[in-house]
Amino acid sequence: MEISRYSIGLRNVHLYAYHGVMPQERQVGAWFTLDLEIGVSDCRCAEDDNIEDTVSYADVYDIVRKEMAIPSNLLEHAGKRICESIYSAFENVTDIEIAICKETPPMGGDRLSACVTLKTKR
Repeated sequence: MEISRYSIGLRNVHLYAYHGVMPQERQVGAWFTLDLEIGVSDCRCAEDDNIEDTVSYADVYDIVRKEMAIPSNLLEHAGKRICESIYSAFENVTDIEIAICKETPPMGGDRLSACVTLKTKR
């Protein structure tokens, strides 16, 4: 059997952060939901069952949490920082897709969310 693509992911990461252009967004903050899919160059871990041969999703979560704690005007900026930090931490990461959604942005909509998606590659 050949594994044609290997990735790890985090879904529905729910964090409170202070991103936004408007002053009240930076003061009050908001809830954000993130989804990540991270391509990995090889899948030795499927054979050897060794965590050192994969990307630890616990470590990825720590990166996401730390980067989301740094306020940005734009979600695109926060997403780019998260991707750069993941690439720096894991040399076997080949590509990343990240979606960041701000829940209830200040636009007057009910149950509205505003999202950005970045697809990156090394």
